[in-house]
Amino acid sequence: MTRRRGPAVTAAALLVAALLAGCTPAAQNGGTVSLPAVVPAPASIERGQGKPFRLHGGTAVAGETDAAAALLAVVEARTGLTLTGEGRLGVDLRVDPSTGGPESYRITAEAASVVVTGADAAGLFYGVQTLAQLLTRDGEEWIIPAVEITDAPRFAYRGVMLDVARHFHPVETVKGYIDRAASVKLNALHLHLTDDQGWRLHLDSRPKLAERASGTSVGGDPGGFYTKDDYREIVAYAAANHMIVVPEIDMPGHTHAVGLAYPELAEAPSIDEHMREVIRAYGGGEPTPGVPYEGLAVGFSSLRIDDEATYDFIADVFGELAAMTPGPYLHLGGDESLSTTDEDFASFIARASAIIADLGKTPVAWHEAGAASGIADTTVGQYWGFVTPTGGMDERARAFVANGSQLILSPADAIYLDMQYPSGPELGLTWANGPTSVERAYAWEPSDVISGIDDSDILGVEAPLWTETVRTAADIDLMAFPRIAAAAEAGWSPATGTSDLRTWESFRARVGELGPLWTSLGIGFHPSDEIPWVTE
Repeated sequence: MTRRRGPAVTAAALLVAALLAGCTPAAQNGGTVSLPAVVPAPASIERGQGKPFRLHGGTAVAGETDAAAALLAVVEARTGLTLTGEGRLGVDLRVDPSTGGPESYRITAEAASVVVTGADAAGLFYGVQTLAQLLTRDGEEWIIPAVEITDAPRFAYRGVMLDVARHFHPVETVKGYIDRAASVKLNALHLHLTDDQGWRLHLDSRPKLAERASGTSVGGDPGGFYTKDDYREIVAYAAANHMIVVPEIDMPGHTHAVGLAYPELAEAPSIDEHMREVIRAYGGGEPTPGVPYEGLAVGFSSLRIDDEATYDFIADVFGELAAMTPGPYLHLGGDESLSTTDEDFASFIARASAIIADLGKTPVAWHEAGAASGIADTTVGQYWGFVTPTGGMDERARAFVANGSQLILSPADAIYLDMQYPSGPELGLTWANGPTSVERAYAWEPSDVISGIDDSDILGVEAPLWTETVRTAADIDLMAFPRIAAAAEAGWSPATGTSDLRTWESFRARVGELGPLWTSLGIGFHPSDEIPWVTE
């Protein structure tokens, strides 16, 4: 397979990439390494003129308590140093709203001190994440190079999705993924809680869902579900890392599991030849009413659109979920409803989105729902088509914007983290023009995907991780890293072409420098041969 070459790189871009990769021109000729990587690329970074700040056990960390605790933890993991705070020189962590817009921060590092200033608590937290990347070994010592960074996000919403329906993942695994996502400045965790293979959340209003529909996963693997306390723990842990949780209850399709608990709400599976082809390719057998489904085929299930009991169910489920979810968004799915007529689909989406909007929440739906003319006008669309749209997917996505709302971009052939790599583990699928290289995950521009859509129409970027083949926390790490960093840069950093850092050559050099940090944090990333990984 011939790997695509990246865009032409200017001399200035190569110089900046060299700086961020830790080797100035002097370093390339035997000089001192001066500046390590920053990912995602900051809005502005300038090398200071003075000497670096040197860390030691007595280094003081002062200021905002939560940010200080986060910094102390990452310094110990990365360097082995336990900072006692007994010395004169130190790190000052501040919140100052005049710093900039929401989530923005500034770092000034010099020999005498390091000052990290956030416009808010989230901005300070992200400044700490950048500071962790600046930690550099200098012989037997650790330094923070003299640097001035001013940074702010491009998009307000920067997410990852974890599918816990195809394979269930326990609370500790979800919390670990939150840690990892937050480290690259992502701020939303989309939890795909339900699908044909399982329902993963206990609800008091509908207890049979957890009792009868949560026991299995793809391939007959064990299932599971979250108690309400589990869910609250995830939400609280996300909030402590400046992330919101976006829960998804997928409907009207992807609902075979609902029929295990409440058969009166579900239509019988609709099987066509395409689904039989999928079943022949992946196994799992044909779905049967009342029997847990363990295969990979999609589109055969539907709730009963014309039954009022269905909408009582939706009101119960989303009403209880809204009460447990402080974030603004509830995701209703709406994808791959292949056995539901267009007319029924439009009617269903209109009513389901209205139920969510009436709860005071913002509905989110996959882009297919844009075809529903009666959809609540606050509904955010999530585009999962390709970087070059096919089959009218872009038209349905544009409908959300025409309705006065915005889009989340999740192009499947770029940032679906469950797609196979060109080389490496035999995990993942390939249907989205796969395998998907790290370069392809990087080489797309959000404002170019759907014609007529610009930054003002884009709420943000999200990288989904579906789990048909992903069974463990180690599998999640392997599939997400390093491609999650490409998604993070698309969501946080300046647009392609507006910064010398926003090139593939710069990105691959910067990511390569992060290998030791990720290893020290316990992240089992895929050592892609596209990246020039460094070691200590």
